[in-house]
Amino acid sequence: MANKKKGKERFSEIRNAKAFRNYEIGEKFEAGLVLRGTEVKSIRNSKAQINEAFCRVEKEEVFLYHAHIAEYDFGNYNNHNPRRPRKLLLKRREINRIRGALEAQGKALIPLRLYITHGLVKIEIALCVGKKLYDKRQDLKKKVQMREVERALKNQ
Repeated sequence: MANKKKGKERFSEIRNAKAFRNYEIGEKFEAGLVLRGTEVKSIRNSKAQINEAFCRVEKEEVFLYHAHIAEYDFGNYNNHNPRRPRKLLLKRREINRIRGALEAQGKALIPLRLYITHGLVKIEIALCVGKKLYDKRQDLKKKVQMREVERALKNQ
């Protein structure tokens, strides 16, 4: 049999598709998550959603809200609450930079993707600015134009 990595088969990453559509992505940060054992097992089974999630800075710490990590199927009475706030692990310098941007520039802290690296669950968060309706329309026009150009080049 061929050598296969188990981690690549079961789980790749969980993306926030709405973030790229509704926000202009700015500076990105990688953070660890404080999780319970059953949460890690659910994430490995790809039973998590971060589409409606957001982050806040409270008392020198960053928390993730409204991320849904489903209860583990084989868990017992120690199963976790699916929508509980989760603490993010960042360096003090990064937290200060995030807080400054949130207060001064009116940005939002949005999770982009959730993934596992070297056995640890990580989340990529970004400072984002909300897009206006006309920005979204311009993005759609660009996509349509790119598709037409690709079709024209493909047909030649």
